[in-house]
Amino acid sequence: MKQLRDRLEHFSTFQVILAGFAIVILIGSFLLCLPVSSIEHVWTPYIDSLFTSTSAVCVTGLIVHDTATYWSLFGRIVILCLIQIGGLGVVTIAVTLAIMSGRRIGLMQRSLMQSSISAPSIGGIVRLTKFIVRSTLGIELIGAAIMSPVFIRDFGTWRGIGYAVFHSVSAFCNAGFDLMGVRQPYSSLTSYSDNSVICITIMALIIVGGLGFLTWSDIVHNGIHFRRMHLQTKVILVTTLCLILFPFLYFFFVEYKGASGMHRVLLALFQSVTPRTAGFNTADYSKMSDTGLMITTILMLIGGAPGSTAGGMKVTTAAVLLVFVAGALRRHDQVTMFKRGIDISVIHDAAALCGTYILLFLVGSMILSATENIPIMKCMFECASALGTVGLTTGITPTLHVWSHLILIGFMYFGRVGALTMAYATVTRKPKKKGTLPCERLMVG
Repeated sequence: MKQLRDRLEHFSTFQVILAGFAIVILIGSFLLCLPVSSIEHVWTPYIDSLFTSTSAVCVTGLIVHDTATYWSLFGRIVILCLIQIGGLGVVTIAVTLAIMSGRRIGLMQRSLMQSSISAPSIGGIVRLTKFIVRSTLGIELIGAAIMSPVFIRDFGTWRGIGYAVFHSVSAFCNAGFDLMGVRQPYSSLTSYSDNSVICITIMALIIVGGLGFLTWSDIVHNGIHFRRMHLQTKVILVTTLCLILFPFLYFFFVEYKGASGMHRVLLALFQSVTPRTAGFNTADYSKMSDTGLMITTILMLIGGAPGSTAGGMKVTTAAVLLVFVAGALRRHDQVTMFKRGIDISVIHDAAALCGTYILLFLVGSMILSATENIPIMKCMFECASALGTVGLTTGITPTLHVWSHLILIGFMYFGRVGALTMAYATVTRKPKKKGTLPCERLMVG
């Protein structure tokens, strides 16, 4: 153990996080590859088990085999465990196990935890970890309890309880894995599109999981007093509300005008919430208009909040860039949000994040379209779904070739660990300070 700790000290916290996710993915892929993991007790091709394991750990939801009809009970339990580990984070699970065993949490573990959940400081990190684990298990149990009567009615007592637990964990962790393939393969929650209990519960779990643990800790501490909340909490809450409300209005008045009453409201609201970044769907995306697909694609790229179970660029990144652009057009000297100034380094990080995601998104989409001979809009949707760790699809995932699956695997992994974690893990040394070079004006626009 001492030798292991000595070796870990040579790695940065970001490198440990990257390695942790990779190790869990590889272990999961090996378990899913075994005959005991499939219903037909056959060896699953490794690329398929690797894709499924990556999708589960990275809480994405893209699948090459229908979860309910291909994987055995053992395989589904493995997938559920991978989802829970991926949602909470590998470091959170490791620190929790250390706390339960009575071990002392050292400075390195605290630093790892801080980086893992994007905590502002290392102080109180153990207490925050306990809050995260207890809140997660409690919310998932509440979600399962609410959905149990519906699933018990449809699938029987024990199977119904199992379905409720599986979907509650999958929804809170923003994973999007479902077991509704027993009705129709790859159908997700379309058979429950008019069931308010299932739809509202799933949406609530998605939103709660996507807001982030730090946001809920702030809300628990300050209650409903918005002015007392931290700037990050204010930005997350307001931006999240806007990213749900405006897409809802479009889907309600344009995309689902053929539906009526409460069903229309549920369809529009669910398709506004699920791209952030859950992967469940109650409508067929292969039948959605290009405008609807593009709006969903943008929502998937933005994702949820920092330190949450969601992926994507994060709502704070989008908010900072939007305010920066508005301020630049008005010739403001400082970027401000809620009467607080935003440091220039935050704007630089946000621009780098956005640029990286957009570049990968466009290049990946063009490669998929060229090699698979699929319309570019569907490829853009698929790549955004993988990068944002969403899991929504127009139905092309199982039909893609190995190289396309490898691209999506890389995107899912990148989307879960984050662009900044990847950058900090690969660039460990600070560049040497150099003299400031002379500036020259460059015309833009």
